[in-house]
Amino acid sequence: RDQGRARPSYSCPSNTIYSAVVGETMAELVAAVPSLLAADQADQHYADAVRTAVAACAEDTAGQTCYICYGEGDEDEGLVRGCSCRGENGFAHVSCLAEQAKILVAEAEENNLDIKAKTERFRRWDTCSLCEQRYHGVVSCALGWACWKTYVGRPERDQLRRPAMGVLGNGLAEAEHHEDALSVEEAKLAMERRVGASAYSILGAQSNLATTYDKLGQHDQALRMRLGVYSERLKLSGEEHRETLLAANNCAFSLGVLERFEEAKSLMRKMMPVARRVLGESHELTLMMRLNYARSIYKDCGATLDDLREAVTTLEDTERIARRVLGGA
Repeated sequence: RDQGRARPSYSCPSNTIYSAVVGETMAELVAAVPSLLAADQADQHYADAVRTAVAACAEDTAGQTCYICYGEGDEDEGLVRGCSCRGENGFAHVSCLAEQAKILVAEAEENNLDIKAKTERFRRWDTCSLCEQRYHGVVSCALGWACWKTYVGRPERDQLRRPAMGVLGNGLAEAEHHEDALSVEEAKLAMERRVGASAYSILGAQSNLATTYDKLGQHDQALRMRLGVYSERLKLSGEEHRETLLAANNCAFSLGVLERFEEAKSLMRKMMPVARRVLGESHELTLMMRLNYARSIYKDCGATLDDLREAVTTLEDTERIARRVLGGA
């Protein structure tokens, strides 16, 4: 698999001049905001998403209370739990989770906290404050709509409006609403370019868009975008930066999907030693790169017996390290 979606963070204005990262077109730059994101539709989308999340969590949340307001689920709004909390922890109303995030972010703005502190508070829109794991599935989608409806009325250049769109895009993807996620992510990328966002923000938006292309079976588009992201990461940060290594791994994944195994193997042979040196043998990304490399070997119809032995050895070493670091099932 690829290495997941870039997380939205507090946006900073940028005067950075950057090249056209991948496939920038005039149509993208002037793209109208899709009807899905219309301000007058946000409340209804939120209400629908909450109902879906509550229904999906109903069996798990029966008889529980919200850890924020201590109320139970009722006919007005039931409870959800979409994180990694266990036992009696983590149950909440979506509205309470949203209000908690809204208050924390508002306090950060009022007190003019630094970007790091603001970003940590903004994380409450997509991350549980108890287990510190990201929300998933339909709960993530409901919180995405909650976040978007909170900030949709702000100006396009506002520091919260764009990351709110990112939270929504990720939430839609988590709920497997990939067509809607595509619409949101394309609009976000166009807006990032329109307002002169930093190259790093644009690369994050493109990485998410490539993941959605993959989910929709548009693998050629995903690869083109990922190759461009990797090229720009090399220019901006060098080959030893974690984001460059991540981009390389995502490229190898896309190359493998398209059965361009020689290119995938070549890229991994170049970047795996860098990952081991910079991140270490036991880092998750290093392990994923080794898996991608082995997959590119054994899925190749032209693989020799020696090639297959190399793939088996690579997989056995990767499993051994993963069990030692992550634990076995």
